[in-house]
Formats: sequence, C-alpha cells, structure tokens
Amino acid sequence: MYLKEINSIPKEYRPFKLSSKGFFDEITVQDFPIRGHQVYLHITRRRWLNEDTGKVVFRDWNLVADGTRVTQEFASFLKEINRFQPK
Repeated sequence: MYLKEINSIPKEYRPFKLSSKGFFDEITVQDFPIRGHQVYLHITRRRWLNEDTGKVVFRDWNLVADGTRVTQEFASFLKEINRFQPK
C-alpha cells in the first residue's frame, strides 16, 4: 500500500508562514500480515519550509512502538488481547 501525506500544515506550525517543499524519501514499513499475506506500507512524508526561519519542518509521527515494527495502537491491542490468552 502506498501512502502519501496530504498537504495539510501540522497544527503546531499553523501560526507560521510555511510553504510546501516536497517530500522526504519513501520509507517502507512491514505491518501485521493479513490473511497470510505480507503487508508493506510505503510511506512518503511531506516537508515544509518555515519562511521566517528558513528551517525545514515536518509532522512528528510517533507511529512505531519502540522495539517493534508495528504501530503503537496495534502493539497496545496485542498486549491487551494477550491478557486473555491461556498460559
């Protein structure tokens, strides 16, 4: 699946004058298999130029849980259902 970030300025940068400056290189994340098929997410993140400071800014994505290759939300889900599994 290919995901491209939309041109929507992150809320923490809305007070600043930003202009879209393209994308970072695409990254690939392997997600949880669906029906026995491997799932790869190809993600392209957008970047903006803060015209007042001249610095490049981007959205802070804390999607991947530390030490895993799954999203934080999915890791929490797995942890929760594991509580109910017989040991």
